[in-house]
Amino acid sequence: MKYLITGGCGFLGSNLAAQVLKNGDELFVFDNLYRSGTENNLAWLRTIGKFKFYHSDIRSYNDVEYAIKDCKPDIVFHLAGQVAMTTSLDNPRFDFEVNVLGGNNILEAVRKFAPNAILTYSSTNKVYGDLEWIEYEETDTRFKAKGYGQGFDENVPLNFQSPYGCSKGATDQYMLDYNKMFGLKTIVFRHSSIFGGRQYATIDQGWIGWFVKQAIDIKNGVLKTPFTISGTGKQVRDVLFAADLINCYFSAINNIEQTQGQAFNIGGGMNNSLSLLELFSELETVLDVKMDFVKLPVRQSDQKVYVADISKALNTFGWKPQISSKDALKQMINWVAESKF
Repeated sequence: MKYLITGGCGFLGSNLAAQVLKNGDELFVFDNLYRSGTENNLAWLRTIGKFKFYHSDIRSYNDVEYAIKDCKPDIVFHLAGQVAMTTSLDNPRFDFEVNVLGGNNILEAVRKFAPNAILTYSSTNKVYGDLEWIEYEETDTRFKAKGYGQGFDENVPLNFQSPYGCSKGATDQYMLDYNKMFGLKTIVFRHSSIFGGRQYATIDQGWIGWFVKQAIDIKNGVLKTPFTISGTGKQVRDVLFAADLINCYFSAINNIEQTQGQAFNIGGGMNNSLSLLELFSELETVLDVKMDFVKLPVRQSDQKVYVADISKALNTFGWKPQISSKDALKQMINWVAESKF
């Protein structure tokens, strides 16, 4: 099988690319190496196996069309995107061009030149908005969404907010519509928080990795002043380790007759949910450090709670997480310590 991965040198893309190589399939990687760490991931992938690399930009239709025509993929994992809420507020035009124009570029090129390919899209929980219409309970360590004990399913109303929410949501809907209108085999994954090796986290994106780095820097004496968080620290997300997400993608494409034209909320579920404060407590225990921080105002359009109800994925293609958040966190600590990013 021929796999094309856009954003294939990013965190999720490089993990999926490595799995394709390990499976013995033919790999094509499309990336403009814009994000920090992508060149490191490209070099790492080259130690695993051979593949064709397109140093190209998803915003260019010519680049996208050339890649689709050249490799004639059976499966496309569309992961290239602008992934930070803060960047979308600072530069909404860039966010639009990468997420909406780029998404349409890949859809049109696949429709014209690889109409039988399976096309997956990495969407986001932000398509549901800030969820401020929900009633919340506040405990010592977290917020709880009343009436959503198993998390949020796909029936929660879409409510695009922020440039990021609008741009990801637009392509989310385009993907589903191209299945209805043109018969493309599209699948949409609305992701919660993902983390794992090859994730060069920043203050704006990849919060588990970022705070793991702060904890390790405290332990090593590199960080001598308190770090910052936005809000109270009681905001909650369900977290999913990269290995579980890889299994999700391959399980979904192996059941394409059931999954095409569908959107799935994908995350760790309620059993793997964490607030910032709970994460800090776990890091203090594992690393024997004191997580000293300063609170900043709440980020614009931030969700107090987002936990994915993953029942639809389980019922449709038999997927659920296998790695607990505690075990995954220990693996993440080891990777961050070794990578020294």
